[in-house]
Amino acid sequence: MPVRDRIKRYRESGGAAHLVRVEVLVPASQRQDILASAAAMRDAHRDKRGRIQALCDQAVTLYRLRILDNIDLDRLHTLTDRARVIANALMERGDARAFALGRKLIAELDE
Repeated sequence: MPVRDRIKRYRESGGAAHLVRVEVLVPASQRQDILASAAAMRDAHRDKRGRIQALCDQAVTLYRLRILDNIDLDRLHTLTDRARVIANALMERGDARAFALGRKLIAELDE
């Protein structure tokens, strides 16, 4: 796989998914404040992605056959796309606990 394609895939679905490079001019005395703020934003983003992935894994573990009988998750490239499909399937095809899990997943996506 060419390097350019690998970088593109990393930015679309890997660890740098949904992150963008930003260049700003700030006073030298406040450089550390900006770096600390950016690090906090990256951590919050990764935590949110981790929570969404954990909910998706839980849903697939508990309800795979019931909700994914004709859905191919491999065709969806981003975590948010997969999570929306799983949440909708949970709410349409699952029981009350599945519906609650689907709502929880939607709420996490909308934050």
